[in-house]
Amino acid sequence: MCGITAGIAQREISPILLEGLKRLEYRGYDSAGMAVLNDAGKLERLRICGKVNQLLQAHDKEPLLGKVGIAHTRWATHGKPSETNAHPHMFQNKIALVHNGIIENYLRLRQDLEKRNVQFFSETDSEVIVQWVGAELEKSNDILQAMLSTVKELQGAYALVVVSQDTPDRIIAARHGAPLVIGLGNGENYIASDSLALLPFTQDFIILEDGDVAEVFRDHYAIYDRLGNKVERKARKIALTLQNTDRGKYRHFMQKEIFEQPEAIRSALSGRLNENDIPDEIFGAKAKTIFDNTREIQIVACGTSFHAGLVAKYWIEEMVGIPCQVEVASEMRYRRSVVNKGTLFVTLSQSGETADTLAATRGIKSENYCGKLVICNVPESSLVRESDLVLLTHAGPEIGVASTKAFTTQLVALLMLVQCLGRRFNNKINDHQIVQTLRALPQMVEQILQLDEAIAKLAHRFDKKEHALFLGRGLEYPIAREGALKLKEISYIHAEAYPAGELKHGPLALVDKNMPVVALAANDHVIEKLISNLQEVRARQGELIVFAERGVDLHSNKEITVIEIPFVGSLLAPVAFTILLQLLAYHVAVLKGTDVDQPRNLAKSVTVE
Repeated sequence: MCGITAGIAQREISPILLEGLKRLEYRGYDSAGMAVLNDAGKLERLRICGKVNQLLQAHDKEPLLGKVGIAHTRWATHGKPSETNAHPHMFQNKIALVHNGIIENYLRLRQDLEKRNVQFFSETDSEVIVQWVGAELEKSNDILQAMLSTVKELQGAYALVVVSQDTPDRIIAARHGAPLVIGLGNGENYIASDSLALLPFTQDFIILEDGDVAEVFRDHYAIYDRLGNKVERKARKIALTLQNTDRGKYRHFMQKEIFEQPEAIRSALSGRLNENDIPDEIFGAKAKTIFDNTREIQIVACGTSFHAGLVAKYWIEEMVGIPCQVEVASEMRYRRSVVNKGTLFVTLSQSGETADTLAATRGIKSENYCGKLVICNVPESSLVRESDLVLLTHAGPEIGVASTKAFTTQLVALLMLVQCLGRRFNNKINDHQIVQTLRALPQMVEQILQLDEAIAKLAHRFDKKEHALFLGRGLEYPIAREGALKLKEISYIHAEAYPAGELKHGPLALVDKNMPVVALAANDHVIEKLISNLQEVRARQGELIVFAERGVDLHSNKEITVIEIPFVGSLLAPVAFTILLQLLAYHVAVLKGTDVDQPRNLAKSVTVE
């Protein structure tokens, strides 16, 4: 979850490192640091506890000059956020290392090194790695061999970059379970944990694979597998521009990404819709065979993506007519599950590097799975490479930690899956008009976004609140969960979501005049049941706020505030309500003065367990 940049150039490397860190800060912002090999051949290090801007300020006062260097922005795992625990870590001021990931056997390695009288200066697992590299270098006098020997000892996930003053002409990198790329420049090369960091300098990248160890020089590179055998990895051109990663006219990335959703949905649909159907081939060459053999669905995801999976369960069981199970990846990977023959394993991940989801994918062993499908936003990611079928969401870069357009484009992708599967099991699938509905979706989202000003006014109702309750029934229950997650993520208000029918089974005890209760009222077959549940809130003087489709018999008065949206139907309602809840969370967070794009304790790509 941390951010890594490194480079070896013919010019000063610090501006490149710092620019890269600014673009990676969504991956971690507890502390930051850098190490540069100066022109005298000595390593100099600068570290701070805080955000990258503070590192920039410190660097302005004490610039590090040199043409080879590494840098890091941290999301704390082992050890609290502090300057001492910040990266890079060093071995005898001769080797500097940055690390993303978690080393599970670090304690045994540390104890082994302490028996050799090695002194440690931090609480991190990362310092163990650099001390081990240093010990191996003293044996072999070869930094590449030292890295190859070290990674054989490591258990867990890592992306590592090392620079040594004894070999100033190269940088060594290694990857297992955490993303790492090489950026190819003109007379200079770079390394980063995400290609976004290097967009100002190159669009040509090599994606390192698990087990790879790379030697990177100014004008060439070499890659080796875990056994030390030289391997070839194909260079790819990334079709992103700097404009994709700038805030533009918006105050925050999250706000920009909320308003980018109509265009993101258009991109997700582009070239994928026939007149009345959706071709299997958009999922990959094997899609027809795998879908023909599919008898049920297992969806695995984390966080916001898990909520998309819960929506899909309703759609699949209602419109396709086959069983669908949805499970949190961190739970599924550690338990024995019963897999029926013909189960399609579906993963959802914005980054394609989500550690628990990736581990669950790698851990499936049953022959009853008929295939692995990933719905993802990043074409070069690990989940994409390890799945049989892929549907890219084409949402574009999502910088804000709280997911917005990645979620809505996942819903779009899942509806396309419903259409493809549905025609195999339900000869009336076209009666649901999925294709026509998807075509209408971008315009509907634009219409919902026009409620932004009304939602901004509504947000003042939450300014002094510490708790909130979200309610929904049917398809709207997963969206209520997503709304509660958004609010707690960026405003730090404690928020929970329940099926509205569960109120009387416990949550009603929380309701009083100080508790905002947000309800989602779709004009569907359970609306009368929902209205009855809302009466229970009104009877306890709860502060009731209802987002309601047109036609629902609810109106604003002293006891209830109703925000009306056009009637959109069961397929579009989850997206429509999601947009409203994203706007609500955003405006509440702005009023509370929190860091909207970089909420405390969180990071964008969860690449550690």
